[in-house]
Amino acid sequence: MGRGFLCACPACGKGRMFRAYLKVADNCPRCGEELHHHRADDAPPYFTMFIVGHIVVPLVLVVEKLWRPDLSVHFMIWTAVTLALTFALMPAVKGAIVGLQWALRMHGFDAAMRRDGA
Repeated sequence: MGRGFLCACPACGKGRMFRAYLKVADNCPRCGEELHHHRADDAPPYFTMFIVGHIVVPLVLVVEKLWRPDLSVHFMIWTAVTLALTFALMPAVKGAIVGLQWALRMHGFDAAMRRDGA
């Protein structure tokens, strides 16, 4: 999961996992590990929202308690912070999910299962 969080191949840790912002490469460019059969689906957005929410909500409460800015200031600050954190964390969280699937040999990552046809 750590290698995936760093957007690196879960097998070798050297190749890039993504060929675009959130598009997982079919194979690792360094070791050739097949990555195309991952099934991250809705888990990365869910976990990203969970993480960002747990960062932003306490910050909103602290800023409100200390400085009591106008609602328009809150809106501008927290919209920008929420979007920036979401876009920054989403690839890392998706990489960690793909890394977890690779480590647990889920969704076709098990070479023995692919050979047996199961």
